[in-house]
Parts: sequence; structure tokens; C-alpha cells
Amino acid sequence: MQFNQLQHAVAVRRVCWKLHIITWNVGSATPPDDITSLLGLNVGDGNTDMYIIGLQEVNSMINKRLKDVLFTDQWSEVCMERLSPFGYVLVTSQRMQGLLLLVFAKYFHLPFLRGVQTETTRTGLGGYWGNKGGVSARMSAFGHTICFLNCHLPAHMENSEQRMEDFESILQQQQFEGQAAIGVLDHDVVFWFGDLNFRIDDLDMQVVKSAIDNNKFSMLLEKDQLNMAKDSETVLEGFQEGPLKFPPTYKFDVGTDTYDTSGKKRKPAWTDRILWRLRATATAGAAVSTGKRCSISALTSGTKVTQHYYRSHMEYTVSDHKPVSSIFTLQFPYKVDIPLVTIIVEDEWNSIADATAKFKLVPSYPRSSWDWIGLYKVGFKHHKDYVGYVWAKQEEADFNRQEQQVTFTEEELPKGSGDFILGYYSNNMSTIVGSQPLWQPCTGQNENAQCHCFSIQHHHS
Repeated sequence: MQFNQLQHAVAVRRVCWKLHIITWNVGSATPPDDITSLLGLNVGDGNTDMYIIGLQEVNSMINKRLKDVLFTDQWSEVCMERLSPFGYVLVTSQRMQGLLLLVFAKYFHLPFLRGVQTETTRTGLGGYWGNKGGVSARMSAFGHTICFLNCHLPAHMENSEQRMEDFESILQQQQFEGQAAIGVLDHDVVFWFGDLNFRIDDLDMQVVKSAIDNNKFSMLLEKDQLNMAKDSETVLEGFQEGPLKFPPTYKFDVGTDTYDTSGKKRKPAWTDRILWRLRATATAGAAVSTGKRCSISALTSGTKVTQHYYRSHMEYTVSDHKPVSSIFTLQFPYKVDIPLVTIIVEDEWNSIADATAKFKLVPSYPRSSWDWIGLYKVGFKHHKDYVGYVWAKQEEADFNRQEQQVTFTEEELPKGSGDFILGYYSNNMSTIVGSQPLWQPCTGQNENAQCHCFSIQHHHS
């Protein structure tokens, strides 16, 4: 099968970036048989650029059946299995005991996601234990900085102040390396989500349940601890949340949609939340408008966040929490649209002699002798999920050459035919920084954006 290259002219120099964020306290459960509807794959238009999945209380027992030694939990594995056929690659992941953060992106975006770093902060037992705390991942996308923070804050009704203290502590402790150390709130956009554990104050169980049964959420939201804290806690300044139009997501009898009937009889609460924040600038505050269909916020720097929906998923019953998801569009002007490395490859390799690729690096690229070019089957899961690789070594004769070449040996080639992608992995940057000439990522409608793949035809001698 030959490759048809798609060219995309960029008329408007703006990126529109669609994010699907999920938070779920999975209560040590194994993944359900089907997470299609949670990921929106059954109704999606294929337009989602990035999935960010934040889980809490992931069982930390190592699953011996896993083929992939890189990942020791079934949740990472099931998310990769489900998303990779749609062209999503794991950009980064971070685990701290039960807290797990997974970030996936369409493979043709990888060269534009840079400076990927993760952080963890323990707040359990005064900072010694990682059963509570925060895990984060930050990166720049097309030159704009984004941070995703997944938290599991202290439980119980009376610990509202402790939750705020722990959140503040997480923000203070999480510092990322760069020209200058930057904190979570220094990013252009922050998404904060997780089992934040805020409860409904004052009202007793019967009043809460009656309000839920009658779909009268407004009286409950007035007593929601996080909503009340937004008025008084300076650390929450700038954080926004879409309207909560779904019933409280905790606490359910496992296997049912029935609120807690155990001896503890926990009062229902919106413990599981997704918020966002645009970086405050000296010249502009955030302008917010909440319409019927979506919540929009923007900065005059050109960054705009639109929330398209915010919902729970009652059909999942493996945990005492229901998962919560939200879809956002980020719009921002282009800052970075040239990959650090471009790989040039023929559309088809019909013999071992064809198995060569040329590559060009931008002059500023910080090269390492440990860089490599991986050969990936279309639908690969993460950067180490290659069929074969070659070192992208720089020979002395190459110093003044704009274009350099690598050759794959027979041992590095797949045994069968198929469609493949070459990716240049940067050792210094810990990410894929280039692949075949591709794609202009977005003109406002990116449903047809594709990466240049090529095919290998296997001929038996």
C-alpha cells in the first residue's frame, strides 16, 4: 500500500487544540471491560488532539501478565490499548502510589510538544506518604506552556481547610526546570483535576438526597466547600469551573448507581472535579463568559479556553466514585511550527537497500550522541514501542552537511509488510522531536491532519 501525502495550507496562524480530560478515583478496581464511552470514542469526531487521564487509588500491585515492563498497572495498559489504534501516543506518564497521570497526543503533534517534565508531591502523613498529594505534567505546545495537575486531597467533611493547605503546599513544592524554575501557576494554562474531596456542608443526608432526586443542584452547590472557598482562598484566584449539571459523583455502592447504604452512610458530594486557570498577565485579567452551551475564558495574549462539556459517567460502577470528563478547546497563536528535526524518506521500501532515511536538524537543536531514529508501526503506543531503531550518530564528515543519512539493517526491519512511521527521539529532551514531513497541525479545522507514513513491502527471496 502506498502513502498519499496530505498537504495543508495554513491560512489562519492559530492553533485550536482539543483536549479531553478525565478524572476518576477507581477505588483499587481493575479496569472495566469497555472504556469506549468514557474516552468518547463512540461519539467522537476524531478531532481530539490530546487525552489527559488522571486516576486516583490505582492498585499498585504489579500485574505479572503485562507484556510491557515499562508499565506496571493495568490502567496504563488498557488506555494505551484503546487509544493507540486511533493514532494516540503516550507523551508522558507519572505515578505516585495510587495517583496516576497519563498524557496522550496524536502522533503528528509530538514534534511540537517540548519541554515535557513531570513532578510529584506527597502530602499524606505530613508529606511522608504518597497516598495523597499531586502528580503533574507540563510541556509547551506550539510554544505555549500547559500544566496538568492531578490531585488526591484529604478525605472527610471536616478537612476542608486541610485540603486547601495541601493544595497550596503542592503548588509551592512543584517547581520545573527551565531557564528559571517555574511553578504550576506560571504556565499559560493550568488544568487542575482529581479527587479533590470537597464535601457539601451543613445540609443533612435526607435534604441532600432529596435535592439530587429532584434535580435541584443549586441549593447543594451553595454549600459545596470548593465553591465557598473560591470566595475566600487567594490560592484559588483565577481558577474556573464549568457548571455542575450532573449529580454528585461520590459515594456509591460498588456495582450500582445507589448512594452509600453502608454503615458509614457517606453524604453524596462532588468530590471529583476539573478546573482550569489562565495565567494572569500584567495587562489583562481573564474575561469570562458562561453561556448555555460552554464556558469561555480568554487572555489578551491571544490564548482562549472554551469548555464544551463537563459531565459524569454513571454507567461505570467498578468504583464508589463515578468518572468525570470534560472537553476543552484551546486556541492560541502559533509560536512554534517548525519541527526540530525533519526526516525525509521514500514512500515505499521494497528491499533492504531502500531502508535509508535522510534527516535535517535546525541549527539550534541540542543534539546528543544518544539520539536515535525509531521505526514505528502505525498505531504505536509510546516512544519505546518501536519495531527497530538506529543511532542518529553524527560522523565527523557530517558536521557541515545540512542533510544526513541513516541506514536500517535487515535485523532492524520488520519481518512482514505494513505502514510505518519514522520518529527521531531526542535523548536530551526525552521525546520524539521529528518525523517525516507532514502536516500543518491546525487551521481551525484539523480533522484531516495526518502524518506522513510509508509502507514496507516484504519480499521473500
